[in-house]
Amino acid sequence: MLEVRELAVNYRGVCGLNPVSFRVEPGQLVGIIGPNGAGKSTLLKALLGLVPASSGVVYYCTCPLCQQLGRVAYIPQKSQIDWDYPITVWNVVMMARTRQLGWLRSPSQRTKEIVKAALERVEMLNLRHRRIGELSGGQQQRVFLARSLAQQADLFLFDEPFTGVDKKTEAIMLEVFEELRSLGKILLLSTHEWGQSLSQLDRLLLLNQSLIADGSPQQVMTPKNLHQAYGTPLGNPLHQDLETSFFC
Repeated sequence: MLEVRELAVNYRGVCGLNPVSFRVEPGQLVGIIGPNGAGKSTLLKALLGLVPASSGVVYYCTCPLCQQLGRVAYIPQKSQIDWDYPITVWNVVMMARTRQLGWLRSPSQRTKEIVKAALERVEMLNLRHRRIGELSGGQQQRVFLARSLAQQADLFLFDEPFTGVDKKTEAIMLEVFEELRSLGKILLLSTHEWGQSLSQLDRLLLLNQSLIADGSPQQVMTPKNLHQAYGTPLGNPLHQDLETSFFC
């Protein structure tokens, strides 16, 4: 189980995230939603210690998460990745095995099979020799999804995974998420995308610096909660569009 207790972040006196607490059980797919600047990415980074927390603790299986980061696969936002770096698709996914291999050891046949299987699962094996910067946005996201699979992690964190991807990539991602969930993995994904995909999540955390709502999509996606998160009046076309895209 992932347990977050009173986790907060301040940037030089500016609040990035008010104290947040929640638990996630194995086999749950949880979406973190909210407006831009709500602290969604900050929350994921704080879980991993990539930004310093001003308070709070994070436990995984009753031990501090910071002591077992090898069990975590993290895919950052696309804007945080250097797509000009001259590396092939195959080597991007192979990097997931570096912790097990060490930097100087040659990959074993078993390692190569793991990488191959991960690329096959996201339908990117045929482009394994292509440079990552030459791919479309959806293909790039599938490569990083393959890297997370090759890591064979227990906890998966995805920051805006659906941004700029095509329908095929979105479908593959949702299928993989479902497979990981069935294996008892924990998945957290931040998103500002709205649509039918939200209904496939077990839970939503609605965030705007503070945790506004935590529950099933039906419990969270209410006009009252959306008003509190997005600051627009009830009955505003924004709410009508969100409710239409989600519930229809």
